[in-house]
Amino acid sequence: MEKSDVEELRSGVPCAAVLERAGFAVDRKESTKRAVKFRRGDDIIIVIHDGKGWFDPLSDAKGDVFRLVEHLEGVRFVEALDHVADLIGLVPSEPVWTKVSGRTRLDLSIPERWQARRRPWRGSMTCRYLRDERRLPETVIGAAIRQDRLREGPRGSMWAAHTDDTGAVTGWEERGPKWRGFATGGGKVLFRFGRDDAVRLYVTEAAIDAMSLAAIEEVRPDSLYLSTGGGWAPATEVAIRRLAARKGALLVAATDNNAQGDVYAGRLERIAVEAGCGFERLRPAADDWNEDLRAMNEPEKEKRRERKGRLPHARRPRQG
Repeated sequence: MEKSDVEELRSGVPCAAVLERAGFAVDRKESTKRAVKFRRGDDIIIVIHDGKGWFDPLSDAKGDVFRLVEHLEGVRFVEALDHVADLIGLVPSEPVWTKVSGRTRLDLSIPERWQARRRPWRGSMTCRYLRDERRLPETVIGAAIRQDRLREGPRGSMWAAHTDDTGAVTGWEERGPKWRGFATGGGKVLFRFGRDDAVRLYVTEAAIDAMSLAAIEEVRPDSLYLSTGGGWAPATEVAIRRLAARKGALLVAATDNNAQGDVYAGRLERIAVEAGCGFERLRPAADDWNEDLRAMNEPEKEKRRERKGRLPHARRPRQG
């Protein structure tokens, strides 16, 4: 494994995911913002450094996520790599710590906070961000608005809804020129764009990628474009399994063209095998589908720039 892949695993998998998989639970009464205590019977692990480090208060053991796997499982580093890779994108079902902003309306429920925000409109900051920076066509943006998938976020950002099987909003992906996150207190399930009854199921890692792939394919009428929001929560897997159980379903792993995307694709293939549905792996040419979409639009952008830069030939003044 390349050094860059190891660093990606180290930064992408929180210690909390390892501990939850191993049967630990948060001791909220004895946890603080900077030191979260996990218990499993008499075993105690304290997670520090924003989830990237840990120590055992009953011994001298400490380290990063790889050392944690070695400590808990009694395996070597090479085996620990495989354990950690299998946890890429796993969102701990119990939050380690929630940073509460004074401007966040936590007195409202997730659906109420969603409804309190305006839908994007033509020319709004969110629409300009999606059109001008992300290069999404207005037809796709308009369709997502009509399906009630988008909201105006703060400072020109976009909110993209995650919904459960009943259509209830459970949270939203937050993307903007200078911001990336997920709804405080919300839960990741799936962002869904397209026909709810579709049997061709594209699974991407971000709502913008889902809409970008839809734009590239000119929104196939038999397709549902999905996003896991960059995570793999238990509720996400349950939702994907239910979709894969549809008669004639085809599960398409349209995840990123990198090591993490391959891990997700492997999980999706296992789900497809267990559900008895079709499976395909579809890779973007670049790292993700939005990069592909923007690359497709660059030639036209350059043509417009060239046309704008051309000036009429100046006429020479007559002599005499």
